[in-house]
Amino acid sequence: MSDTGLDVTQVLERLPHRYPLLLVDRVKSLTVDERIHAIKAVSMNEQFFQGHFPGRPIMPGVLQIEALAQAAGVLAVESLGLAGSGKLVYFMAIENAKFRAPVEPGCLLDLHAEFVQKRARVCKFAGKASVDGTVTCEVAFTAMIADAPE
Repeated sequence: MSDTGLDVTQVLERLPHRYPLLLVDRVKSLTVDERIHAIKAVSMNEQFFQGHFPGRPIMPGVLQIEALAQAAGVLAVESLGLAGSGKLVYFMAIENAKFRAPVEPGCLLDLHAEFVQKRARVCKFAGKASVDGTVTCEVAFTAMIADAPE
């Protein structure tokens, strides 16, 4: 796949995550072995907004990182041919996380992730989340490819 998108049904085919923890609603573009641009539609109906924070709902930064990791997971699945292989992409490390701006209900969170290093079992990524061009989160992270639990 090169510079094409995926709808939520196709995302569900590539990730083990399900609602309420599926944080990628659509892939706008994906270039195999390079990068992905995905979208998370942030809705007031998200469960975490009930307590984070009442009167001033803000998407937790760790969930922005999780959304970036899920987008990177789709990129890894497509780039390494993991669909239907019984393999999953697992977080190993999070480095240099920086939170730049709040993410509020009603926005589209743009998720950009790219390979920094790609190997058969371990991949490193750089990720950046933004809303309307304003960066909300930047992070470097590492993931491992392993067998799914039976």
